[in-house]
Amino acid sequence: MEPPVERVRISQAAKDQLIKLKRVTKIDQWNILCRWAFCRSLTEPTLPSPVMIPVYSNVEMTWQVFGGNMAVPLLLALKQRCHNDGLLTDQETLAIQFRLHLHRGIGYLAGDLNIKTVEDFINITSWTMQNPS
Repeated sequence: MEPPVERVRISQAAKDQLIKLKRVTKIDQWNILCRWAFCRSLTEPTLPSPVMIPVYSNVEMTWQVFGGNMAVPLLLALKQRCHNDGLLTDQETLAIQFRLHLHRGIGYLAGDLNIKTVEDFINITSWTMQNPS
């Protein structure tokens, strides 16, 4: 199955937000935080705003590193979400939607004032995934 992007690139603003999350949660792997963020965005019932993702930072990883052993399920979740939203599931649409969901999720997690420890992070993301809006 072909991934939506070969390389996952993070904007400078998202990198700064991930640095905050790394400090708070003590999770030091970009890919793990990005996976949580992507899933966090997928739980939202609305489409992410179609904004331009600004210039990328030096945080970059392959799709396989991003997804790890969850790469295929994450791709399937993205395709299902696009289908549910009435979007095409062609490569270009998947790539755009992936980037939008990833960056929206990073913003949501970094902006959540209830996340002060790794336990808060796990509790908030677990609750959100069990109780989508």
